[in-house]
Amino acid sequence: MILNSIKSRRAVFPAQYNKQPIAKEDVLNILEAANWAPTHKRTEPWRFRVFHGVSQVGLGKFMAETYKQTTEKFSEFTYNKLMDNPVKAGCVMVICMQRDPKESLPEWEEIAATAMAVQNMWLTAHDLGIGAYWSTPGILKYMDKFIQLEEGEQCLGLFYLGKYDEPLPEGTRKNSIQEKVVWM
Repeated sequence: MILNSIKSRRAVFPAQYNKQPIAKEDVLNILEAANWAPTHKRTEPWRFRVFHGVSQVGLGKFMAETYKQTTEKFSEFTYNKLMDNPVKAGCVMVICMQRDPKESLPEWEEIAATAMAVQNMWLTAHDLGIGAYWSTPGILKYMDKFIQLEEGEQCLGLFYLGKYDEPLPEGTRKNSIQEKVVWM
Protein backbone atom coordinates (compact mmCIF):
# COMPACT_ATOMS: atom_id res chain seq x y z
CA MET A 1 0.00 0.00 0.00
CA ILE A 2 2.61 2.57 1.01
CA LEU A 3 4.73 1.66 -2.03
CA ASN A 4 1.89 2.83 -4.31
CA SER A 5 1.81 6.21 -2.54
CA ILE A 6 5.60 6.49 -2.78
CA LYS A 7 5.58 5.64 -6.50
CA SER A 8 2.70 7.96 -7.38
CA ARG A 9 3.81 11.02 -5.40
CA ARG A 10 4.99 13.86 -7.65
CA ALA A 11 6.15 17.43 -7.36
CA VAL A 12 3.13 19.61 -8.07
CA PHE A 13 4.18 23.20 -8.74
CA PRO A 14 2.36 26.42 -7.82
CA ALA A 15 1.50 27.03 -11.51
CA GLN A 16 -0.58 23.81 -11.34
CA TYR A 17 -2.60 24.81 -8.27
CA ASN A 18 -6.29 25.63 -8.71
CA LYS A 19 -6.57 28.23 -5.90
CA GLN A 20 -8.91 26.08 -3.78
CA PRO A 21 -8.15 26.70 -0.10
CA ILE A 22 -6.56 24.05 2.08
CA ALA A 23 -8.29 23.47 5.39
CA LYS A 24 -6.26 24.18 8.50
CA GLU A 25 -7.13 20.65 9.69
CA ASP A 26 -5.39 19.20 6.61
CA VAL A 27 -2.33 21.38 7.26
CA LEU A 28 -2.25 20.14 10.87
CA ASN A 29 -2.48 16.50 9.72
CA ILE A 30 0.39 17.07 7.30
CA LEU A 31 2.47 18.61 10.10
CA GLU A 32 1.60 15.75 12.47
CA ALA A 33 3.00 13.30 9.90
CA ALA A 34 6.25 15.29 9.90
CA ASN A 35 6.54 14.92 13.64
CA TRP A 36 6.78 11.13 13.33
CA ALA A 37 9.87 11.08 11.13
CA PRO A 38 12.86 9.02 12.28
CA THR A 39 15.27 11.03 14.40
CA HIS A 40 18.60 9.83 15.79
CA LYS A 41 18.93 10.54 19.52
CA ARG A 42 15.42 11.97 19.32
CA THR A 43 16.62 15.47 18.55
CA GLU A 44 13.49 16.10 16.41
CA PRO A 45 15.27 18.86 14.47
CA TRP A 46 12.45 19.79 12.07
CA ARG A 47 10.87 23.21 12.47
CA PHE A 48 8.26 24.89 10.29
CA ARG A 49 6.86 28.39 9.79
CA VAL A 50 3.40 28.14 8.25
CA PHE A 51 2.09 30.83 5.92
CA HIS A 52 -1.62 30.18 5.49
CA GLY A 53 -3.90 32.92 4.20
CA VAL A 54 -3.07 36.60 4.05
CA SER A 55 0.49 36.07 5.38
CA GLN A 56 1.37 34.43 2.04
CA VAL A 57 1.23 37.86 0.37
CA GLY A 58 3.90 39.21 2.72
CA LEU A 59 6.11 36.17 2.10
CA GLY A 60 5.90 36.73 -1.65
CA LYS A 61 6.72 40.43 -1.33
CA PHE A 62 9.69 39.70 0.92
CA MET A 63 11.11 37.07 -1.44
CA ALA A 64 10.66 39.18 -4.59
CA GLU A 65 12.12 42.34 -3.06
CA THR A 66 15.01 40.46 -1.47
CA TYR A 67 15.78 38.90 -4.84
CA LYS A 68 15.66 42.33 -6.50
CA GLN A 69 18.03 43.83 -3.91
CA THR A 70 20.56 40.98 -3.86
CA THR A 71 20.82 39.56 -7.38
CA GLU A 72 23.42 40.58 -9.90
CA LYS A 73 21.35 39.29 -12.84
CA PHE A 74 17.82 40.58 -12.32
CA SER A 75 15.02 38.79 -14.16
CA GLU A 76 11.48 40.15 -14.18
CA PHE A 77 10.25 36.57 -14.65
CA THR A 78 12.01 35.37 -11.46
CA TYR A 79 10.85 38.44 -9.55
CA ASN A 80 7.20 37.82 -10.51
CA LYS A 81 7.49 34.09 -9.78
CA LEU A 82 8.83 34.76 -6.27
CA MET A 83 6.04 37.30 -5.71
CA ASP A 84 3.21 35.17 -7.09
CA ASN A 85 4.00 31.56 -6.12
CA PRO A 86 3.18 31.93 -2.41
CA VAL A 87 -0.21 33.41 -3.31
CA LYS A 88 -0.96 30.65 -5.84
CA ALA A 89 -0.43 28.06 -3.09
CA GLY A 90 -3.00 27.02 -0.52
CA CYS A 91 -0.23 27.12 2.09
CA VAL A 92 3.53 27.62 2.21
CA MET A 93 5.79 26.28 4.94
CA VAL A 94 9.33 27.40 5.58
CA ILE A 95 11.33 24.24 6.32
CA CYS A 96 13.94 24.73 9.03
CA MET A 97 16.37 22.50 10.89
CA GLN A 98 17.26 23.15 14.52
CA ARG A 99 20.78 21.95 15.25
CA ASP A 100 21.19 20.03 18.50
CA PRO A 101 22.99 22.52 20.80
CA LYS A 102 25.11 19.67 22.20
CA GLU A 103 26.09 18.63 18.65
CA SER A 104 25.62 15.06 19.86
CA LEU A 105 25.37 13.81 16.28
CA PRO A 106 26.60 14.93 12.88
CA GLU A 107 24.72 17.84 11.30
CA TRP A 108 23.94 15.77 8.20
CA GLU A 109 21.84 13.40 10.35
CA GLU A 110 19.64 16.26 11.49
CA ILE A 111 19.31 17.54 7.93
CA ALA A 112 18.39 13.99 6.86
CA ALA A 113 15.81 13.73 9.67
CA THR A 114 14.27 17.02 8.53
CA ALA A 115 14.17 15.72 4.95
CA MET A 116 12.39 12.58 6.19
CA ALA A 117 9.88 14.80 7.99
CA VAL A 118 9.25 16.58 4.70
CA GLN A 119 8.86 13.23 2.92
CA ASN A 120 6.23 12.27 5.51
CA MET A 121 4.43 15.56 4.85
CA TRP A 122 4.66 15.05 1.09
CA LEU A 123 3.19 11.55 1.25
CA THR A 124 0.42 12.67 3.60
CA ALA A 125 -0.43 15.62 1.35
CA HIS A 126 -0.48 13.27 -1.64
CA ASP A 127 -2.88 10.92 0.14
CA LEU A 128 -5.13 13.93 0.90
CA GLY A 129 -5.16 14.93 -2.78
CA ILE A 130 -2.98 17.97 -2.12
CA GLY A 131 -0.01 18.69 -4.36
CA ALA A 132 3.34 19.64 -2.87
CA TYR A 133 6.70 21.02 -3.94
CA TRP A 134 9.96 21.59 -2.03
CA SER A 135 11.66 24.73 -3.35
CA THR A 136 15.16 25.97 -2.53
CA PRO A 137 15.44 29.48 -3.99
CA GLY A 138 18.68 31.40 -3.58
CA ILE A 139 17.00 33.91 -1.28
CA LEU A 140 16.73 31.28 1.48
CA LYS A 141 19.93 32.61 3.00
CA TYR A 142 18.06 35.86 3.75
CA MET A 143 14.99 34.31 5.42
CA ASP A 144 16.31 35.27 8.85
CA LYS A 145 15.52 38.88 7.86
CA PHE A 146 11.84 37.92 7.55
CA ILE A 147 11.30 35.21 10.16
CA GLN A 148 13.00 34.85 13.50
CA LEU A 149 15.31 31.86 13.63
CA GLU A 150 16.55 30.42 16.89
CA GLU A 151 20.25 30.01 17.61
CA GLY A 152 21.49 27.06 15.53
CA GLU A 153 18.41 27.01 13.28
CA GLN A 154 18.74 27.16 9.52
CA CYS A 155 16.30 27.39 6.65
CA LEU A 156 16.36 24.44 4.22
CA GLY A 157 13.56 25.36 1.84
CA LEU A 158 9.97 26.23 1.17
CA PHE A 159 7.24 23.61 1.04
CA TYR A 160 4.38 24.67 -1.20
CA LEU A 161 0.98 23.00 -0.89
CA GLY A 162 -1.95 23.36 -3.26
CA LYS A 163 -4.95 21.57 -4.67
CA TYR A 164 -4.82 20.70 -8.35
CA ASP A 165 -7.09 19.37 -11.09
CA GLU A 166 -4.91 17.82 -13.78
CA PRO A 167 -3.81 14.18 -13.48
CA LEU A 168 -0.18 13.73 -12.51
CA PRO A 169 2.25 12.06 -14.91
CA GLU A 170 3.47 8.55 -14.28
CA GLY A 171 6.87 8.39 -12.64
CA THR A 172 10.01 7.04 -14.20
CA ARG A 173 13.52 6.18 -13.08
CA LYS A 174 16.57 6.12 -15.37
CA ASN A 175 17.87 2.94 -13.83
CA SER A 176 16.31 0.01 -12.02
CA ILE A 177 17.15 -0.61 -8.39
CA GLN A 178 19.13 -3.69 -9.45
CA GLU A 179 21.59 -1.36 -11.19
CA LYS A 180 22.09 0.62 -7.97
CA VAL A 181 22.66 -2.26 -5.55
CA VAL A 182 25.62 -4.50 -4.94
CA TRP A 183 24.79 -7.66 -2.96
CA MET A 184 27.64 -8.78 -0.69
